[in-house]
Amino acid sequence: MASVDRKKNVKIVYHSFGGRYSDNPRALHQRALSREDLDAEHVWLAAPRHAGSFPAGTATVPWGTPEALAELRSADLVVADIHLPAWDKRPGTTYLQTWHGTPLKRIHRDALSQFELEEVMARLDDDIASWDVLLGPSEAGADALRAAFGFTGPVPVTGYPRNDALLAPDAAERRARVRAELGIEDGRTAVLYAPTWRDDERLEGAEGFRLGLDPERFAERLGEEHVLLLRLHHLAPDAQRGQDVPGVMDVSDHPDNNDLYLAADVLVTDYSSAMFDFALTGKPVLVLAYDLEHYRDVLRGFYFDLDEITPGPVLRTSEEAIDALADLDGVRAAYEDRYERFRDRFCHAEDGRAADRVLDLVLPAQGTGA
Repeated sequence: MASVDRKKNVKIVYHSFGGRYSDNPRALHQRALSREDLDAEHVWLAAPRHAGSFPAGTATVPWGTPEALAELRSADLVVADIHLPAWDKRPGTTYLQTWHGTPLKRIHRDALSQFELEEVMARLDDDIASWDVLLGPSEAGADALRAAFGFTGPVPVTGYPRNDALLAPDAAERRARVRAELGIEDGRTAVLYAPTWRDDERLEGAEGFRLGLDPERFAERLGEEHVLLLRLHHLAPDAQRGQDVPGVMDVSDHPDNNDLYLAADVLVTDYSSAMFDFALTGKPVLVLAYDLEHYRDVLRGFYFDLDEITPGPVLRTSEEAIDALADLDGVRAAYEDRYERFRDRFCHAEDGRAADRVLDLVLPAQGTGA
C-alpha cells in the first residue's frame, strides 16, 4: 500500500467538497494536528465563500487556482473526499481518496441515467486512476465503492474518520453545547431532515425542486414539541433555504454534520448516506422515499435493496413521516431488530479510532497514535 515516510516533515494537502473545511479530510486534519508523532505541514484548498469556516491559523490556498494545482503537485500526501482536477501527480505522492459516504444510490458510471458529459466522466476516470488508497467504511461499503469506481487498488476497511466524533467520550457534552447554540430547548425533539440531491432537479433548478417533508405541515402538527432542522445537500438548489416557518431551522450551511447528528433525536432522510453514519448514534432513522420508483428505476438505482436494509420504516408521503415522528417509541420498538442488523452490516468497523487507523496506513512509522 502506498504510504509516506513519517520520519521526515511531510506536506499534506487537503480538499473537501469544493473548498470546505469538512468531512473525512477535516477529521484527519484535526487528528493529525493532535498527534505528537507526526511532523507535517498542512495546507487546505479553500473556496473563498467558505474561508471563514477554517480554524484560525490554517494555511489555505484558493481552490481552482494555479496556486492550488501547485500545492497538489508539491504534496507528499493528498487527502480528498471528492474528485480532483488533473494535477500532474508526481512520483512519491500518495493520493488518499476517503470518499464521502456509503453509497446506497448508484454513482459514477453505474448511475442509470447519466447526466454528465462523456468528457467529464473521462476526467473523473483519470482522477480515479491516480488514487493510491480508497477508504472503506464497512465491508459492504468497500465492495460497493470498489465496484462503482472500478478501482483495483487497496480499499482498507477502516471506518470513516468523520464518524469518530459520534463515538467520542465527550459526545453527550457536545450534544448539549450544540443544542444550546442552536436554541433547542431541553425536552424538545429535534428532527434532522437531510435529503439527498437529485440529478434532474439540479438541471431544472429551483423550479424543479421539492421537499418530501412539508415544513408547514410539520410545524402545524408537531411544532410545539418538535423542531425541524433542515439540512439540504450542497448540490441542491437554494430554493428552500432560509424558510420562514416557525419551528423550522435551516442548518444547511452548518459546517459539521456531526454536530447535527448529535443534536438531533431522529433522522429523516431518503437515499442519503447520512443514514449509515447516523445509525452510530442509536437514534431512530425514518426513510421518506416519496419518489422511490423514479429514483430507483429511472434516475439512479441502488446498490442495496432499500426495503431490505433500512434501519427504520420506508415512508411514501409527508403525512406518513409526520405520523411516525409523532410515535417514535413505536418506531423504536418495531424496528429494533432491523436497526441492529443494519449496524452489524454497515457500522461494524466504527469504534471511534478510524482517523488513527487511516493515518497509520498512509504514514506508517513512529508509533500507533495511542
